[in-house]
Amino acid sequence: MSAPLVEVRNLVKWFPVAGGLVFTRIAAHVKAVDDVSFSINKGETLGLVGETGCGKTTVGRTMLRLYEPTSGQLFYDGIDVFGLPAKSLLTIRRRLQMMFQDPYASLNPRMTVSEIIGEPLDIHHLVGSDGERKDRIHELLRLVGLNPEHANRYPHEFSGGQRQRIGFARALAVDPEFMVLDEPISALDVSIQAQMVNLLEDLQDRLGLTYLFIAHDLSMVKHISDRVAVMYLGKLVEVAPSHELYDKPFHPYTRALLSAIPIPDPATEEKRRRIILEGDVPSPIDPPSGCRFRTRCGEAQPRCASEEPSLVEVETGHTAACHLLS
Repeated sequence: MSAPLVEVRNLVKWFPVAGGLVFTRIAAHVKAVDDVSFSINKGETLGLVGETGCGKTTVGRTMLRLYEPTSGQLFYDGIDVFGLPAKSLLTIRRRLQMMFQDPYASLNPRMTVSEIIGEPLDIHHLVGSDGERKDRIHELLRLVGLNPEHANRYPHEFSGGQRQRIGFARALAVDPEFMVLDEPISALDVSIQAQMVNLLEDLQDRLGLTYLFIAHDLSMVKHISDRVAVMYLGKLVEVAPSHELYDKPFHPYTRALLSAIPIPDPATEEKRRRIILEGDVPSPIDPPSGCRFRTRCGEAQPRCASEEPSLVEVETGHTAACHLLS
C-alpha cells in the first residue's frame, strides 16, 4: 500500500493564558489539541467531527501552520512541514490550501473578486501578463459555477453561497493538492449546502484533490467522507471508514453523537433511543485525568480516571480509544 499523502504525528497545540497583574506571566494553557495522530491518503476525504470547541479548526489551521504547533510532526508527501523554516513555506503553501468557515469574514470587502482571486496568482508568480491573469481568473470563476462578469464586483454584492464559491476559487488558484475545508457549509442555507457539497465532490474528482472536511453536520459528513475521525476535548476518540462508523460505532461519545442525527421517518424516530449526555464539556485548560470523556460517560469505570486510553484497532481500519474495548 502506498504511503499516505498527509500524516499527522502526535500533534499538540496549546494556547498560553496570561493571568495575574503581570499580564506577561503565563498562568495556564488551553490544551486545544493534545497528541493527535492520523493520516489521509491521496484523493481521500477525511471527515473531522465533534462538538464546538473540541479542537477541529485548530487541527486544520495548525496543519497549515497558520498556527505554529506546540509539538508534533506533519509529513506532506514525505516533506516535514513543521520542520521547514518560515522562508521556505511559500512553496509548500501552493500545495496546501484552506477554505474558511465564514464567507463574510474571509473575503476582504475592499477588494474586487478579481483582486481576491488574482492575489495568490501574483504572490506565487503564476501568470506572465495581465491578459493571462484575467483569463485565469475567469476560468476559476467558471470552475466554481460563477459568471466571469462577476469579477469586478465586491464581496457585499454576493450571497453567502456565492462568497463561499469565491473563497474556493481563491484556494484553487494555486493548483493545490490538499485542502482543509473548515466547516465550508455551516454558514449557508440548507438549500445551498447540497450544491456546495456536490461542487466539492465534482472538483475533487476532476482535479485529484485530497480533503480534510471539518464539520458539525454528521449526515453531510457521512455523505462526503471516505473515513471519519471523531474528536472530543482535543483528543481523537474514534477513526473508521464512514459507513462502518455510522453502522457500528464503538466509542460511547460517538454513539451519543450519532443518536442525535434526526431520522426523516417519524415511526423510526419515535422508537429509537436517544443518548443524552449529562453535564458540560470540561475546560480545556484543566481537562479530566485519564479519559477526558469519563465525566459525561454513563459507562465510566475507576480505570477511566487513572489511565488515558489509546487508540487501538478494534476491527480492520477501525480504531477507538476506550477502556471498555480492551
